[in-house]
Amino acid sequence: MRVQRRFDGKTVIVTGASSGIGTGIARRFADEGANVVLAARRRDRLDALASELGTDRTLAVATDVTRPDDVQAMADAAATRFGGLDVLVSNAGVGLGKQFEQTTLDDWRLVMDTDVDSCFLGARAALPHLKRSRGSIVQIASASGLGGDRMLSAYNAAKGAVVNFTRGLAFDLGEFGIRVNTVAPSLTIGPEHADDPRVAALVERFDRRRALPGYSTPADIAAAVAFLASDDARFVTGAILPVDGGITAGSGQPPLY
Repeated sequence: MRVQRRFDGKTVIVTGASSGIGTGIARRFADEGANVVLAARRRDRLDALASELGTDRTLAVATDVTRPDDVQAMADAAATRFGGLDVLVSNAGVGLGKQFEQTTLDDWRLVMDTDVDSCFLGARAALPHLKRSRGSIVQIASASGLGGDRMLSAYNAAKGAVVNFTRGLAFDLGEFGIRVNTVAPSLTIGPEHADDPRVAALVERFDRRRALPGYSTPADIAAAVAFLASDDARFVTGAILPVDGGITAGSGQPPLY
């Protein structure tokens, strides 16, 4: 597939870039010509990805997205190395599968700090740079932010907060020409897990609820993120784009016939 180069000369931060969807997003922006700032806690993985993408157009920044000082240093490092910032992709997140009665306050705070507070901290740190570039923010929520799931109440709450934070932030930042949008994936599987028999069983369960069979890959999510960050979406803001095979299009009822 021929990839467009919509981000030549532009600088993009991707949080949670060391694995999964974040790595897929980083690869997509690099393929489209961007300078990519890779942010995550695992510096060894970031360095390996930077070597793959080319160190002349990448910057690895070890970042704990729950720490304000780390997030501010990440944004400043991007602007210092590449002369500005055009796109912030707030992808870092954590899930938690627990019954509510077993969910502790520490569990709750971990999910909120990682999934919600990181988006707030990222937007705040990036804002001065994005105002100069009239740039874009893309956040990663989840289909779980658009409805409820068993044993995911903390995650539902966190991703639901990301969804509505996107909408409110779009209004607050629109006057600066900054667009804010969100991608909401469902089950997303990278090639390293595609042959796992446990994944096949999970896909079969999801297929009962989706319009399209199969699953999304990190590249599918990355394509949606790149579109929303690009000038192709210049008049799109406050949007929540599900990339879920149609799972959120359903009523949730079992087959009636």
